[in-house]
Amino acid sequence: MNTQLIIDYLQALNQNNNREWYHANKEDYKRANAQFEELLQALILEIGKFDSSILHNNPKDLTFKLVRDTRFSRNKSPYNPAFRAHISSKGKLPVPVGYYLMIKPGGQSFLGGGLFADMFKDATRMIRDYITENGEEWEQIIHEPEFEAHFTPQGNALKNVPAGYEKEHPQAEYLKFKSWYLEYPLKDDELKDGEAFLAKAARLFRIMKPFNDYLNKTLAGFQMPAR
Repeated sequence: MNTQLIIDYLQALNQNNNREWYHANKEDYKRANAQFEELLQALILEIGKFDSSILHNNPKDLTFKLVRDTRFSRNKSPYNPAFRAHISSKGKLPVPVGYYLMIKPGGQSFLGGGLFADMFKDATRMIRDYITENGEEWEQIIHEPEFEAHFTPQGNALKNVPAGYEKEHPQAEYLKFKSWYLEYPLKDDELKDGEAFLAKAARLFRIMKPFNDYLNKTLAGFQMPAR
């Protein structure tokens, strides 16, 4: 896999973020996208060694479009110069939570996990309820030394503990969250060697798996809202 080809294309798109350039260089996009899908296929096989639930996925079904929705944004650039994918047992749906990859040159690339979306009120409630009853398990996961060396749980949060939950609960700070996710930032240099990056990504995803497993236990029975 040629990850440098991915980086070069995204850097060029970032510098020429307009429809004319994009369509004039569609073949470059296809070549870069093919390399990204090849990377995803290799990553699926590596993750599958410790999480077989994701092995059935087709890389093409896990990626997100470059086109941006600019209707409500001050930034009217038509494209997001990033290749993104979410790998879980149900593909790129936000639930069940899984393993997220964004390649965006310029210091914006990262590996992620957990629940990034906070618009699903039922999911938020289910996670809060589970943490309330299973706080010790949560603490064991996030303070496991190898995990703690690489990750800190993040999320959009309320200023106060929401109504219905104890303000003095041991995990009160996490009950304020509306989403619970992990991010591991990647430098551009870490992406240039495809094989080395693949090994690093697989290792970090293995470390975050207990966090994902915990959230997925909380979300058992969650139904995605109908569109």
